[in-house]
Amino acid sequence: MDPGDAAGDPAAGARRCTGQDPLLLLQTLQTLWSTRERQQLREEAWRGFAALDDPLAGLLDMLESSQGRRGEGPSLEAWVSHQLQCWLQAQPRPDPAQHSPRLEQLQARAVKVLTESPPSLAAPLASIFQLQDADRSCLLEHVHRLYHEGRFREAVMLGTTLKLQPELDVEKMSVPLLLQDKVALVERYVAGFPDLQRRLLALMDSWCQPGFDIKDVARQYPQVASLSLEKLSPKVLSRQVLRLQEQFGMVPALCPHAATQQRLAALRHLCHKRFVEKSLSQENWADHVQGLVGHSPWLQEQLSQLLTSLGDPGTAARCALNLLLPEDQLPATVAAELSRLQLQGRAADADSRPNVKDMKDQHYQLPIPRENVYLLASREDLARHEGALLQPQQVVGVDLEWTPVFVAGGRPRPSLLQVAMEGRVFLFDILALTQPPAGQGAQAFSQLVAQLLSDPSITKLGYGMAGDLQKLGTSCPALAHVEKQVLGGMDLLLVHRQMRVAGMPTPGVDRASGLRGLSLLVQQVLGTTLDKTQQLSNWDRRPLCEEQLIYAAADAYCLLEVHQALCREPARFHLSGDLAGSQRPRHRERPGTQEPPGLREASASPRQVPVAVAEATIPRVPARTFRVVCDNMLQGLARSLRCLGVDAHVLGSSEDHRRAAEVARLEGRIILTSGQPYHTACNSDQYLKVSRDMMKQLMWLSSHQEGPWTSGDKATHSQERQEPGPAPEEAPGGSTHDRPCRWLQAADLCAEMPDMLANGTRLQLARVPAGVLRTPGLRHFYCCTRCGKVFWDGSHLGRVATHFRDVLESAPGPCEPSPAPSPAGSSF
Repeated sequence: MDPGDAAGDPAAGARRCTGQDPLLLLQTLQTLWSTRERQQLREEAWRGFAALDDPLAGLLDMLESSQGRRGEGPSLEAWVSHQLQCWLQAQPRPDPAQHSPRLEQLQARAVKVLTESPPSLAAPLASIFQLQDADRSCLLEHVHRLYHEGRFREAVMLGTTLKLQPELDVEKMSVPLLLQDKVALVERYVAGFPDLQRRLLALMDSWCQPGFDIKDVARQYPQVASLSLEKLSPKVLSRQVLRLQEQFGMVPALCPHAATQQRLAALRHLCHKRFVEKSLSQENWADHVQGLVGHSPWLQEQLSQLLTSLGDPGTAARCALNLLLPEDQLPATVAAELSRLQLQGRAADADSRPNVKDMKDQHYQLPIPRENVYLLASREDLARHEGALLQPQQVVGVDLEWTPVFVAGGRPRPSLLQVAMEGRVFLFDILALTQPPAGQGAQAFSQLVAQLLSDPSITKLGYGMAGDLQKLGTSCPALAHVEKQVLGGMDLLLVHRQMRVAGMPTPGVDRASGLRGLSLLVQQVLGTTLDKTQQLSNWDRRPLCEEQLIYAAADAYCLLEVHQALCREPARFHLSGDLAGSQRPRHRERPGTQEPPGLREASASPRQVPVAVAEATIPRVPARTFRVVCDNMLQGLARSLRCLGVDAHVLGSSEDHRRAAEVARLEGRIILTSGQPYHTACNSDQYLKVSRDMMKQLMWLSSHQEGPWTSGDKATHSQERQEPGPAPEEAPGGSTHDRPCRWLQAADLCAEMPDMLANGTRLQLARVPAGVLRTPGLRHFYCCTRCGKVFWDGSHLGRVATHFRDVLESAPGPCEPSPAPSPAGSSF
């Protein structure tokens, strides 16, 4: 076939071919497309491609003949283009020579088709006709036209597919998408183009500068719909910028404003710790604050405002004096107090510190003499105490300390490893022992720790121990993945979760105190709290101060005392027998599954204690009474909870995470937080059951209705009775489930419209594919009375049932369905 003739008159060119007519092939495929028989459709398409003299020109003939007739929904033309792309990849046929006259003619036609087609055709056409090498002027003109029509997403996607990014303005293309919180699409747009990545970072970082108002940018794009400006607040945007800076491998200097916003967030956190929670000493607070503020006038001003808002003028003045904040940036009341302090010639640093003696009795106290706390900082220290550390059949508490990191790109570096045993605590100075990294001290330290953790006869207690050991592995290469080599380990964090699951009434718990983690466990079990004022101290500074050493020793030794208390009175904490078992989720074991070695060895040890008491003693909570509110990152969890019948409220995409607290307080829900929403389900548990025949009638009436409908209208189309029908086929594993809902009645439907319930909810009948009504074995549909969505037992029912098999098999038997409506009731 002559490409020139085909380009001028596609139909005539096709008729002169000895092979199949492309338009006849398209007609055949259109017939099969309506039946939704995809396998037969694919086989016919591939046979047709093979019969065409020129499949590339034939595709263009088909696409050109279909222009102007494409509607909404899945496109046959896009499907055919994709199938031809797959067919060509599977054939040994050579591609047209690059820059050949024939290819250039085909590319010119393909570009014209592309400019008049939906976005779904861009990728297959670009691949089939090598449009990256075509005349880019027409393609760029089309991208600009899409942009000016307000079709920003299409413009960016087309530019990405055709590799046009270097010839487009990255700021211009990105801004509308960023305003709509489509950061992921912008990331793909600049992927592989370092210069564009730098310009994107510079743009986003400029939005983080102090005093910038994103609304000024939004006003320049009135055609942008669905703005998500709450995602572009300096706090949120700075996290995105710093994430991209690390992902792109760019230097931090490219993002100065985002780094400043991050430091401001850290300042707020530290001020809250110091002045609200009072869990941070003045010395440690000042140490961190000085490092964050540096010589930045803006951060100094923000700190002055924070001090004024969180404390009285005297406290703010003392802090300003100690931190050498410029007096001209302080509020008048604070500046006056500062002048008074300067005249007195003394800093009131000591006045702002808590009275240690008065607070001593309020917290957990290390119950061993100070001389029994050993700091190990050399290979000789390790050798001297190796025998005590590796003594078989003992129980030890393991903990780790590191200096917190408040800036992007930083990684916490473990500084101190604590190992507590009966009557003694050993503090491993990791910084001293691992320098130089390949030295004898580092080797001795790694070997000793690995031997301790892998000895199944030594019970290792921790709280979130796996996370601590992962950090240790990143600092000591010889201990990489050491958390997977632990034998005889017992994580009290998992035991603590089981205690909370059991709903243990714990005397003396102050829920307003904000206790959490190990501090909460110590309070619940030992009746006292941990002093955490040194937790955020500088653990990299040498020598460590006395307060740090005592804090570190107490943090590890309390694990021993908690463990002993749980062993003495397991029933008090709803635990019994095997404490190691409390680390495992409470569900049936699947065939072929094995416990991790550490847990298996732990449960075999006679020193291991309580696992959950007999389940009969634990109060059951019906799924529907378990009411939660999930933030907009827990979409998967919310979906699973709803499948199990839990009343799960999910925040919308535009709702701030603080909204979860409001919902929880107003509706009595439990907050489940972690942060994009799953809001395609309405969380209703009220459904109406509809037979397949009734669904056919409703769909027919909905699509053919021209006026009010009556019972006579309905009766003329079908006199079939609505019946329950046989039970659904069993899912794999023998699990079946039938929703306890009633049958659709005449009174449930609006008298004027067949697709609307009497409560005003419109049934989403148009979203039910016609082919579903022909599914063998399908008997019932379920209509949600709140959102109108229609559900049925799909092909994935077995997979879902298998996923929740334990729950479904242990749940009470399904409720009997309501009796089928009488003939009079079904005639409407």
